[in-house]
Amino acid sequence: MRFLRRCLPAVLLLTMFVLSACGSSATDTDRVLRVGTEGTYAPFSYHDPTTGQLAGYDIDVARAVGEKLGMQVEFVETPWDSIFAALEANRFDVVANQVTITPERQAKYDLSEPYTIGEGVIVTRADDDSIRSLDDLKGKVAAQSTTSNWAQVARDAGARVEAVEGITQAIALLNQGRVDVVVNDSIAVYAYLAETNDQSVKIAGRVGEKSEQGFAARKDSGLLPELNRALDELRADGTLADISQRYLKADASGSPAPAAEDAAAPRSTWQLIADNLWPLAKAAITMTIPLTIISFAIGLVIALGVALARLSSNVVLSNVARLYISIIRGTPLLVQLFIVFFALPEFGVKIDPFPAAVIAFSLNVGGYAAEIIRSAILSIPKGQWEAAETIGLSYVGTLRRIILPQATRVAVPPLSNTLISLVKDTSLASTILVTELLRQAQIIAAPTFEFFALYGTAAVYYWVICLALSFGQSRIERRLERYVAR
Repeated sequence: MRFLRRCLPAVLLLTMFVLSACGSSATDTDRVLRVGTEGTYAPFSYHDPTTGQLAGYDIDVARAVGEKLGMQVEFVETPWDSIFAALEANRFDVVANQVTITPERQAKYDLSEPYTIGEGVIVTRADDDSIRSLDDLKGKVAAQSTTSNWAQVARDAGARVEAVEGITQAIALLNQGRVDVVVNDSIAVYAYLAETNDQSVKIAGRVGEKSEQGFAARKDSGLLPELNRALDELRADGTLADISQRYLKADASGSPAPAAEDAAAPRSTWQLIADNLWPLAKAAITMTIPLTIISFAIGLVIALGVALARLSSNVVLSNVARLYISIIRGTPLLVQLFIVFFALPEFGVKIDPFPAAVIAFSLNVGGYAAEIIRSAILSIPKGQWEAAETIGLSYVGTLRRIILPQATRVAVPPLSNTLISLVKDTSLASTILVTELLRQAQIIAAPTFEFFALYGTAAVYYWVICLALSFGQSRIERRLERYVAR
């Protein structure tokens, strides 16, 4: 018995050690690798038109890396221009979106070994022989992603850069004659030509410098050893080469591969629109309209409080309301969205995309609608305040029974304008990861290159929503006529 008593603590310690080891092992296998990517950058990161699922070279590489590491991969779609801000805000762990390895980025981020290697090329219209090298770019207009290294190459050569989201938009602008040249990676250009068989553009020259693309993580993230080990294994077993040939029709070094088999006939523009009417409508119903309604309702509550504060005889309260209105009306809505979503995490406040959009839009509506409500209240004759006081109504009772019903009738038209503007402003939510109507149109257009058709369809949806709101406005105005003093 004494022996058992002496051994019992050791047995308990051993049991706890085994359980903790098992627990840590389970945790390791259940680890999640959050990967930030555009979702609109074919053929590297896009939505498959047939399945609607994320696909592409970078997507498959990230999944293969996650499989090698025994980690589940979760993709977070983010516009390129805000992808590094989202990375620093800890919205995801790594970026997989053809991030070019540069000294400037290496100083600020952890960059993995390259999983694609390309060469800079100059793309022009097929009938343009005026551009053959970088020396010919001076005074020309180039379509580039503003944060890419190729944009800087074009600027250094003397070109004026017009900002685009990716090579598909850049080539579209080139075909339309809006720009003169596109400088980009050979891999992206070969993939574009292989997918579209576009004979209207050509590779007119080479930049003479290589580009290497890898994963990007936050500085000192500790992920580099694992990422590099997985990439080495994928390179050794031929997985990277297979993925490269599947999507790029060229090997990872940028040299073209033999011509691919004839692809299936693409869908017509009308068929593409018909196939995507429901996905666009679903985005409007599940994201755009709820975001509008919730933000407007909360914004009206804020606006009423701010308007009453502006009318208050309390100087402090009135000045605080003035300051709030001044800040909201004096700063762009897009900046307000970025502050709520990207800047607040620096102070430990991390808000999911949809609630962040609701907060920003509600505060914005509150600032603009407050002045509308204040002017509507001031439009009611003072005699009605005095009459209400003589019959013993309190301030709150006067507002509720006498003033606000009449002020509402006056405020409905300008508030309706604010609501309609909000419907269109919700398109800005795509910049903070909300897949609303415009973002869905971008996702569909990316691999198909049918920008006018998809963006035009999205515009029709916005127009229909605004028509419905205008009809509702007229109905509300008629119902409120009974509150107007005669």
